[in-house]
Amino acid sequence: MALYSRRDFVKTGLATGALAGTGSLPLLAAGAKATDWVTLGRSNVKVTRLAFGTGTRGGQVQRDLGQEGFTRLVRYAYDSGIRFFETSDTYDGMHEMLGIALRGVPRESYRLMSKITTTDSVDPQAHFDDLRRQVKTEYFDIMLLHVQHTPTWPNDSKRWQDGIVEAQEKKVIIGRGASMHGLPALRRAPGNEWLQVAMIRMNHKGTRMDGESWTTNDLGNVDEVVSHVQQVRREGMGVISMKLAGEGTFNQEDRQKAMKFAFQQAGVNSVTVGYKSTAEIDEAIANMNRALA
Repeated sequence: MALYSRRDFVKTGLATGALAGTGSLPLLAAGAKATDWVTLGRSNVKVTRLAFGTGTRGGQVQRDLGQEGFTRLVRYAYDSGIRFFETSDTYDGMHEMLGIALRGVPRESYRLMSKITTTDSVDPQAHFDDLRRQVKTEYFDIMLLHVQHTPTWPNDSKRWQDGIVEAQEKKVIIGRGASMHGLPALRRAPGNEWLQVAMIRMNHKGTRMDGESWTTNDLGNVDEVVSHVQQVRREGMGVISMKLAGEGTFNQEDRQKAMKFAFQQAGVNSVTVGYKSTAEIDEAIANMNRALA
């Protein structure tokens, strides 16, 4: 297990991070790269700026590669410097596939994030243990409440929030947070003391982004989403963005613009992208390096 102090594990979120009260976000360091390690706010978890997502079309794209092809792709990403891998209990079979793909790789050399469905009535600790068995790990670096889409989610998911904190005390989860969909849910992120990490949909065009309804395909409100990203970062949260490719609808030019927008305008810490080929990994690294330059 990686060396984390008890203080790192059991942060309550009451103390804000270094950004709090500054009124502005820190500038990117000169020479920043996609494979740099960055800290996700008050979670204190360090991840690479670029993550490997396993949920394209609910994981179907990755499952269609087969275990051998998926393993080759994961190892290619790892060898290219991507050391942050994310999955969810809604991506059928992906915990097991990811566990096999990472077999033999030193656990301390990469970060692992999962997301959990909060509508299930199962025992949270039993569920975390089952996911750890599936992916063959002693701990998750980050655990998120998945697809929180109502304005009442901070109360509705309380049982799972408490379960994650208990797992943090047991040192089987390090950082905690939520994946939010729709403006009514996202508006509850600023000022939320439980959140250490926020996962937020982000691109320059508003495609598959947050509006008043989380299920609509209408364009989202880019300005409001960016304002929430910047606010939670000032409060010390880490921000991971998703949907940078408009759920696969963007051409290369727009993928480049989306990456630049996420870091230069919105100010996110890290982004997750789903891949089906080594060429897509190479492009994502190049796009981010260009955006960070």
